[in-house]
Amino acid sequence: MMADPKTVLPLLKTARGQIDGIIKMVEDDRYCMDISQQVMAVDAMLRKVNREILSAHLKHCVEHAEGDAARAEKIDEFVAALGKLI
Repeated sequence: MMADPKTVLPLLKTARGQIDGIIKMVEDDRYCMDISQQVMAVDAMLRKVNREILSAHLKHCVEHAEGDAARAEKIDEFVAALGKLI
């Protein structure tokens, strides 16, 4: 993975902590809108992580792919991932 682990790992660990908090909220039968707000916060954080990873893929893997066929394969991977996002 070419994304900077110093950027990605803290975000993932924070998201993991937030998910643990959401589980506790559900177990404690907290107000549904409060739970939903926390779910949206985790979703936003994971989207940020994914942007970092996809950006690194474009900036490194695609840019440094050797040959047209390899570059086309990397671009196809990116387009497939983008298709799942939208």
